[in-house]
Order: sequence, then C-alpha cells, then structure tokens
Amino acid sequence: MNERPVLALNDPALARGFSSLGVRLVPEGIIPRGAAGAVIAGGEAVALAGGPLAFDRVRLVWRQDEAAKECVASLASVRDWAERTGDAAAFEVALGAIARERAAFAGFDPGRPAIVGVLNVTPDSFSDGGCFDTARKAIDRGRAMIDAGAQMIDVGGESTRPGADPVPIAEQLRRVLPVIDALAPHTVISVDTRSAEVLRAALAAGAKVMNDVSALTADPVALETVAETGCPVILMHSRGTPRTMQQNPRYRDVRLDIYDFLEARVAACIEGGIAPNKIAVDPGIGFGQNDVHIGLLMRDVAILHGLGCPVMLGASRKSFIGRIDREAPADSRLPGSLAAALHGVDRGIQLLRVHDVAETRQALAVWSHLGR
Repeated sequence: MNERPVLALNDPALARGFSSLGVRLVPEGIIPRGAAGAVIAGGEAVALAGGPLAFDRVRLVWRQDEAAKECVASLASVRDWAERTGDAAAFEVALGAIARERAAFAGFDPGRPAIVGVLNVTPDSFSDGGCFDTARKAIDRGRAMIDAGAQMIDVGGESTRPGADPVPIAEQLRRVLPVIDALAPHTVISVDTRSAEVLRAALAAGAKVMNDVSALTADPVALETVAETGCPVILMHSRGTPRTMQQNPRYRDVRLDIYDFLEARVAACIEGGIAPNKIAVDPGIGFGQNDVHIGLLMRDVAILHGLGCPVMLGASRKSFIGRIDREAPADSRLPGSLAAALHGVDRGIQLLRVHDVAETRQALAVWSHLGR
C-alpha cells in the first residue's frame, strides 16, 4: 500500500477549513469495549456508531489539487481547528453522524457484529461455485450455517465474481426460490440480486432483505420496488459490471470515491422513499479495486461510518488474501478471512458477510471476551 504524507493541523493546506476542503473523517485511535465507557464519560472520546467501541482521534482526508491529503489529530485538536476556521458546526455534524447509535437493521442489534452467511446457488461463484448448485445441497448448507450461528443467510443465484456473465431472470428464480422458501421460516434471508423482478419473487417466498452489488443502479425500477415493498436494502459499491470491473480499475482516491458514491446512493434512496433505518452500505471489497486500493480501503474502512448507516464487510475468501500469502486458493483462505473480519469489527463494522460461519462466530466470541 502506498504511504501518503500526513500533514499537521497547522499546515497551510488546512487554512481553508473543514467545509471548504470537503473533509471526510476516519475514526482512529479505536478504544476497545473494556475501556471505552470510561473515556467517553471523561469527554476524551466518543462512541463509534453508538456501539461498544470508542475513538479519540480522526484521520482527516480531503482532495486538493487532484490528490488526496491527510491529517491525523485528536478530536480536541480538530474541534479547536474547526472553531478557528469557522466550521465548528459542520465538524460536529460530521462527527455526530459517525458517533450516533444506529437503528436496528433487519432486526439486528447494531451494537454487536452480525454474521451473514454466503449461500451461492450457482455453478460459477469464485469460492464455492458448484458446491451448492442444487436446491437440496443449498438448503442443507443454509441450515448448517444457521446452526453454526449465522443470523442472516445471503442467497444468490447469479455470480458477480470478476468476469462473470449475467444470468437470465428465470434461471435466477429457479435457483433461489426453493432455497429461500425452505430457509425463510428459520432465519432472516437476504437475496443477492440486482433485479427488481427477482426481489419481488424472493420477498414473496419469504426473503426480508435485498443485497444489491449495484446499489440499486442496475435495474431502473429497483429503487422504486424497494421503496414500495419497504424491505431493507444493502447498497454495495462496484465499478462497471462483473464482466469488466477488474479491467484496470482507477480512482482519484479509493476511499473518497467510494464514500461519495455511497453517499449519493443513500441520498437517492431516501429521496425515493426508502426509510434511512432500512439502508446499509458495503464498500464492495474486490469489486473493481486492485490490491493497493483494497489495502487503503480496508485500513480506512471506518470512513463509511460517516454515512450514518450500518456497514457490511465482505472480505471472506477474497483473492487479495491469496496474493498476500503464497497464492492460497479460495478454500485455503480461512485464516486471512478471519483476520480481515476481525480487522473490520475492530473498526466498528456491524455486518460480516462470510463463507465460514462457525469459525467466524468463534473468532468473534474470543474477540469480544478479550475486549471486556
């Protein structure tokens, strides 16, 4: 990952002030649950998304002269700077969006990380394609994930791996509806689709949530359908289509570009009639990023708390893990997947989309116990 120069608050680049620069805040100095209460009570830190963690510093990130600039400072120092530059109110609004308690999403307590089990009813998904490509296999796998501790099962009938081709609606429905029908009485089901037609059929079969890798941009009536049905939606960032997204992806700054995209999509959803408490966001790890992009985005994934929504992280078995360590194939990336998941929860992530449910549950249990 390329290191970027980190400025001081007295640098002339910051003279324009918080609002004029378009600063985004990345929580830093994360304080674990065991110590968070005391520092919050003492006024030294604020809660992270209203959960059990706190933070006492922020990384300021903004665009200047077509480049990204950064500055890390304590909350007190940034507050003083914002007051000096006449931007105290804007800073407090941005900080409040990060700090405030999140509403329950799809019935989940946002103060505790929820495990979302991946169930691909496809022949060609990157990690488990073909393993659960019949209704019987998929249903058995779903039940096993529920027993292992998954609070939600994400059922998809169309692979969105890099290079994948679209799957006809009828085929998606053939794959997912029997699985949703069988599993819905036992847990919350999200349907991983870009199609409003698939969403309607999935909701009729018992699904409760839409997980859309296009953030409701692929289907012109998807946003309207979500608003009409009232179902919660997960808006994911991606570049282009699955077929093209990994062809030389470029960003001005991956963190700011993804933040801006998701901010615009959240605003469009609210304007279109979707309740704010029914929206979650996902940065789309590996959906149109190279390894430098992924490293920077993972490091600063907490920037997304500024959107005021629960955040889902789907890094499980992703190919960047193999490229970091010995080109491990997808089925040998469990340790790296757990490391990525715990990195996320250390930054306040509320939803973890994973293939290995039992192992993730145990890792979270130990993480929680040791952080008391």
